[in-house]
Amino acid sequence: MGGMVRSGGSGGGTGRGGKGGVAEARRPEVRLPPLVAFEGGGLEPDGDYDGLRFDAVDLADASGPGARFMDCALDGCALDRTDLVRARFIDSVLTGVRGVGTDLAEVSLRDVEIVDARLGGVQMHGAVLERVLVRGGKIDYLNLRKARLKDVVFEGCVLSEPDFGGAHLARVEFRDCVLKRADFSAVRMEAVDLRTVAELDIARGVERLAGAVISPSQLMELAPAFAAQIGVRVEA
Repeated sequence: MGGMVRSGGSGGGTGRGGKGGVAEARRPEVRLPPLVAFEGGGLEPDGDYDGLRFDAVDLADASGPGARFMDCALDGCALDRTDLVRARFIDSVLTGVRGVGTDLAEVSLRDVEIVDARLGGVQMHGAVLERVLVRGGKIDYLNLRKARLKDVVFEGCVLSEPDFGGAHLARVEFRDCVLKRADFSAVRMEAVDLRTVAELDIARGVERLAGAVISPSQLMELAPAFAAQIGVRVEA
């Protein structure tokens, strides 16, 4: 049973603990050192990339499963069908990356910023995200099934049909972003702040919102879905 909310109502808290005692996500603090331009022709399985700038590099169809990126910047790179299964991104910034069918299954992201991404059909099932900021951009059909998200902020972005099925979300904020047809089936939530979502459209899993914080206006919008979930008929 789904539910849809068009407005996030009043904003959430700003300090740790936030308004109403909501634990606020810790944001990444990425300070990149002087970077060296990446000169390679592609990626290598289990490759080690440290202190590199990938500037508009075409990584479509590249294969780098298990690769490790530390203190790296990826700017305007093409990631169509790129194989980065079980890759690790640490203290890195991805800006303006684009692509369809990027395979990031079981990836590890720690202290990472993803800015203005344009991605579709991204596989991130089983991924681990810690201190990650996703700001701006649009991601369609994001698969985060059974992923673990801790201290993650989605800010000003559009997530179309994201799948959080079976995922564990702890201290996750959705700020001024659009969630279209979100799947929260079997999700576990702890201190998940949905109060400032611009559009909240839940396709499945509205009953799994225990551990989330919503605004009074969102409660009114979601009331029919909540009532249907517990078998309450509402009639005039």
